Amino acid sequence: MPGRLLRGLWQRWRRYKYRFVPWIALNLNHNPRTVRYVPEESKDKVISDEDVLGTLLKVFQALFINDFNKQSDILTMLPETVKSKYHDLLSVQHPRVKLLEYRHQQENIFKPEEILYKTLGFSVARATSSLISAGKGVFVTRGLVPKGAVVAMYPGTVYQKYEPIFFQSIGNPFIFRCLDGVLIDGNDKGISKVVYRSCNGRDQLGPLKMSDSTWLTSEICNPLAVGQYVNNCSNDRAANVCYQEFDVPAVFPIELKQYLPNIAYSCDKQR
Repeated sequence: MPGRLLRGLWQRWRRYKYRFVPWIALNLNHNPRTVRYVPEESKDKVISDEDVLGTLLKVFQALFINDFNKQSDILTMLPETVKSKYHDLLSVQHPRVKLLEYRHQQENIFKPEEILYKTLGFSVARATSSLISAGKGVFVTRGLVPKGAVVAMYPGTVYQKYEPIFFQSIGNPFIFRCLDGVLIDGNDKGISKVVYRSCNGRDQLGPLKMSDSTWLTSEICNPLAVGQYVNNCSNDRAANVCYQEFDVPAVFPIELKQYLPNIAYSCDKQR
């Protein structure tokens, strides 16, 4: 019995150690599994950054319009040119409804996953896999995903290489290491959840939210924020998705940042 228990613990450690920050630091030089080597930055892109940005803006604008009756405080802080843009988008989607009537009478708001389907032609959701010991995963619940499409975002707190993440990394399978050593903690439980909520509240400017925290709950506002549950538990089949790194530009529309599922641990590094 003790031998069986030790074997089980050893197997779990072998799977988990690649996400344990102290072990990564000690074995970085002689463990090729902890680093991806890409000859040129351009060769690490499946699609262009412009296409990624275009997809995010398209989905986020649709979510914003869908929640238009809840955006009154934010709209008062936006320039007139930006307001008119959303008025025009709303008039195109609802040509027979006046703006004030829409804001006060809108009752049948679509769910975020429905907005994703209407915008991109498919929807995804996290759910428990039917495969034994596969745990949770992300599944296409409706529609078809075309090749080269953005299907999810990896949410979480973004840590620079020198920032403290030791306690958050203990028993945490959701630490994601980027090519440049930046870490993303996508855990929606425990101390990771507390840290994210704290940083989210710290960066809020009045009604303007700089990030989305609903991915920590069961009611997700951004249906793409499920990337930390994407996995390929089968060694017999090739993965049907791959990750791609993307830096949100500084000129990203401030009213749409409420849907970004990432926050910087340090207020000095808004990446």
